Amino acid sequence: MYVVTGATGNVGRVLVRTLAGAGLPVTAVARKISGDEVPEGVRAVAADLAEPAGLGPAFEGAGALFLLVAGEDPQGVLDTARTAGIRRVVLLSSQGVGTRPEAYGHPARFEKAVRESGLEWTVLRSGGMDTNAFAWAGSVRARREAAAPFGDIGLPFVDPDDVAAVAAAALREDAHAGAVYTLTGPARTTPRERAAAIGAALGEPVRFTEQTREEAHALMAGFMPLPVVEGTLAILGEPTEEERRAGPDVERVLGRPAGTFAAWARRNAAAFR
Repeated sequence: MYVVTGATGNVGRVLVRTLAGAGLPVTAVARKISGDEVPEGVRAVAADLAEPAGLGPAFEGAGALFLLVAGEDPQGVLDTARTAGIRRVVLLSSQGVGTRPEAYGHPARFEKAVRESGLEWTVLRSGGMDTNAFAWAGSVRARREAAAPFGDIGLPFVDPDDVAAVAAAALREDAHAGAVYTLTGPARTTPRERAAAIGAALGEPVRFTEQTREEAHALMAGFMPLPVVEGTLAILGEPTEEERRAGPDVERVLGRPAGTFAAWARRNAAAFR
């Protein structure tokens, strides 16, 4: 049995479909989830990573766990997993743990707990995801407009489908034990270029408006902790060479190049119509 936490999210939803499509038994876990939200044959369990004591039924009978960074007690989650018989854990973390540890202490604590858990582990450090562009969906639909700070600074955003594919490989294959993979797209794209790619997918131009750092900070602070806001803006505005580098790990694991942002935009054009 494979347990996927965050099963209704951008990565988890695809990972559930991937594992189930391969004929594997899957338990999909999210705080609010029902059987209508998962493929036929997948067990849906509503549970919260912030309450590790209640995770036992979700983990029952499983051998491998896909774990999000959520809640404040990674040790409690991992203790429950080990008690349930889980032997392998794949953690979805952030590239910022390696490049901005002072701002990404929360995922760093999860990484430390996973390494010290006694379980077989793999850590996936994701860069920014293509699905961040969904934040533009409302303004693109209403006004064919997208706004972001640092319009001409490029980063190698990654397709969440590729993250899910790497997670599936790490859950199923022994070769990834003890690995830390940094997952990026195949090339840097700027916010201005990403807006243009969405426009190309729609067949209509999308106007890009560059926000000030202060405007972006005020918006992000409404739904993100302040240290993460600062760390994110630092990556977006003053990325290090490592953060700007399109890494090889997606292709190394999957045996094919990482997907482009343009391909992601074409596949998800309906969200912006």
